Amino acid sequence: MSEAAGSIRLASAQGRWLLAAMILGSGMAFLDGSIVGLALPAMNADLDAGAAGVQWIVNAYTLTLAALILVGGSLGDRLGRRRVFVMGVVGFTAASVLCALAPTIEVLVAARGLQGVGAALLTPGSLAIISAAFAPRDRGPAIGVWSSFAGVMGATGPLVGGWLVDTTGWRGIFWINVPLAALVVWMAVKHVPETTGEQEPIDYAGAGLTAAALATLTYGLVDRSWLWSVIGLVLMVVFVIHQKVNPHPLVPLSLFADRVFTAANICTFAIYGALAAAEFLLVQQLQYVSGFSPLVAGLASVPTSAIMLLFASKAGAIGSRFGPRWPMTIGPLIAAVGLLLMLRIGDDASFWLDVIPAAIVFGAGITTLVAPLTTAVLAAAPDEQTGVASGVNNAVARTASLLAVAAIPPIAGIAGANFADPDVFGPGFRMGLLICVGMLVLSAALAVALIHGHQVSPEKLQADA
Repeated sequence: MSEAAGSIRLASAQGRWLLAAMILGSGMAFLDGSIVGLALPAMNADLDAGAAGVQWIVNAYTLTLAALILVGGSLGDRLGRRRVFVMGVVGFTAASVLCALAPTIEVLVAARGLQGVGAALLTPGSLAIISAAFAPRDRGPAIGVWSSFAGVMGATGPLVGGWLVDTTGWRGIFWINVPLAALVVWMAVKHVPETTGEQEPIDYAGAGLTAAALATLTYGLVDRSWLWSVIGLVLMVVFVIHQKVNPHPLVPLSLFADRVFTAANICTFAIYGALAAAEFLLVQQLQYVSGFSPLVAGLASVPTSAIMLLFASKAGAIGSRFGPRWPMTIGPLIAAVGLLLMLRIGDDASFWLDVIPAAIVFGAGITTLVAPLTTAVLAAAPDEQTGVASGVNNAVARTASLLAVAAIPPIAGIAGANFADPDVFGPGFRMGLLICVGMLVLSAALAVALIHGHQVSPEKLQADA
């Protein structure tokens, strides 16, 4: 017999099925970025994508996800979280099939954009469903199980993705979503109760302005066009004005009146931009220049995922108890040292002596800062706006990833038809990493100067989830 929303116990059969559906569903979108990154060289070789095409394979997905993720959460509250979650899974999978069948780079980029739309619908719903469906005493443990499995998938996903690229080709990473999605939809329809939230009007105009601004700005950065970049910046200004005058804004600008909230989001932009660009460059450097297979290149991300799985909760506890200032200062500096160590990765790189030690140091830095960064964002927001604050911070992180992957490679000299030549990509890789190091050092400086001793209660963290 099915239990009502808000009373489901984690130990019940329905609770286990519900949690499994949320883990698998969100995991599809969560793993997409890292697995697709490993397949970029194979996609480039097959479709003759070129430097800009490779960037757009990543950016098309991140663009629609960043622009629509806040709308996705609001639609779930209005139309039903289960309904929107299932719509997202189905849409994500249909786009995955289109990706797998794509005959040209243009079709693949368009399909990746549609994947991002599906991810924007399903991603906000998973934790919202867990929070709304489980009994209060089981919400914390359920979220803990969800987080643990997310860590496991983060550690094993790149290995599976690398193996798929090696054995089935790059199209296999998209076909694998079809059976997973069928299972997720069945579990959601059968075992997940429908819930709704606040019926606030949705700022569709704000979402449209966000998408237009990010699209034009990204195009300008990738194509190195000042005209399109300026148009994108102008649209960003129009978006801010629209948010200021709209009674139901997509992004409540009042949140940024708090100095710590503003500083934490600037740090988020710098950190996640550096992280995304470094990952984008590393997986290609390992294949184009060092000559490693996609499977071996996937191993490079395992230390970071494993360290986060083992120690993220401890870092979060420290940030909650003592404040996020020093973890947010020390963490980026440790991560920057990890990137400096990656400068040794060249055509004669040793995987165990050059790649893994650098990845361990980088992972230690990221683990030190991520949970305290979330603490800073939540502590600076009013209690009734923690969910919105978390969503805004998530959107900032996605936007940073989008713009960094668009801007840093061409700035570093990775462009043109011969971008994959080791003599071109290698120097660009090193220049790109140095730019990322600068972003991390800037984040550390901002944290030590502007982040003060905000703490956050466990109840506030649970309210956000």
